[in-house]
Amino acid sequence: MALCAMLCRNPYSVKMTITVDFRPLSGLRVVEMTHMIMGPSCGMFLGFLGAEVIKVEPPEGDKSRNLTGMGRPFWPLFNRGKKSVQLDLRAPAGRDALMRLLKSADVFVENFKDESARRMGMDPETLRQRFPQLIIGSHKGFLHGPYQGRTAMDEVVQMMTGLAYMTGPSGQPLRVGSSVNDILGGLFGAFSIVAALMERKETEQGREIRVGLFESCLMLVAQHMVQFELEGENPPPMPERTFSWPVYDIFNTADAHQLFIGAVTEGQWATLCAILGLDDLKDDLRLQSKMDKIKARDWTIPRVAQAIVGRRKDDLVSAFEAAGIPFSPILKPCDMYEDEHVTRPGGLTESHLPDGTPFRAPALPFEVDGAIMSGGGNLAGLGDDTQSILAALSMSDEEIAAARGI
Repeated sequence: MALCAMLCRNPYSVKMTITVDFRPLSGLRVVEMTHMIMGPSCGMFLGFLGAEVIKVEPPEGDKSRNLTGMGRPFWPLFNRGKKSVQLDLRAPAGRDALMRLLKSADVFVENFKDESARRMGMDPETLRQRFPQLIIGSHKGFLHGPYQGRTAMDEVVQMMTGLAYMTGPSGQPLRVGSSVNDILGGLFGAFSIVAALMERKETEQGREIRVGLFESCLMLVAQHMVQFELEGENPPPMPERTFSWPVYDIFNTADAHQLFIGAVTEGQWATLCAILGLDDLKDDLRLQSKMDKIKARDWTIPRVAQAIVGRRKDDLVSAFEAAGIPFSPILKPCDMYEDEHVTRPGGLTESHLPDGTPFRAPALPFEVDGAIMSGGGNLAGLGDDTQSILAALSMSDEEIAAARGI
């Protein structure tokens, strides 16, 4: 009986999660001319779903190949599994080779500035006339409108939309600790491209998709916008928000760890009080409704904090997990390589740089038929696939050399 209860609480103990080769976009060719994160992440998502993704790079290579510091992971992380074709688009031979490549493609992913695209004859209008079945996924700072010509970055749009305002305390706007809008924009790009591919099966016509970095961020702050729309009051930044829960806070433990702990239902409140030996709070007549508990946070939270600081982290974690209390240690990204859930079979995929150096990255965050997606692939060296891909388009060695510009 005890074993049955344990297994029911932990399905993972009866079903080992393994990887699956789920490739619904197999047979489709994506030509990608992008840099940094937003466009490359779109191509990465399509490649993870089985598409052949050909990254077109200038003779000197994608600039993100040589970034350092926080930019160091951009190229290896978001370009896994792609092929590399080296073209000099400043030369007629390079532009001609790109046109041949696009003729063989189903999807073109780009993030040129609008003016640059028109100058090169790579704007969506020109490309759709030449390749009616091609789906064009353009990743821009803004959708069409007053701001469409502005230069945007993730941090810029976080400041513009109010996301940075909502993240930091008053007077100290703070960007989110990830390139969240670039990645989200790439996901919106992949999502809309897949939808256009489905439509093309019926219409045999391509589409022009335009994804905005600003608009992606706008989606993230929509909940705060609508709160203002409905209540007429701008919500305060998250560090100063009015709490909707009796316990929703970070606490210190006896062994100098920090835990986030939540108690958002009547049952969780009662359970938390029992675990912490605070039965007097559970029975207090001043704390009978959820609103009573929320209004009393100024004196109940110090009591909870005092109880927690007398207990060790592992003891609390075991008790909270068994009782279904929402909790989390305060961890760093590097800690994920030691996390038992992240490192379970299939949770991390291994890729290799062109020189053979391995690195691990998270798998896609969904399962297919109970299994995690298989790995994202290795990194191509600059121009590794130029010869084979262009030769398959009936280009001679001389034409290929001229197109590469090297």
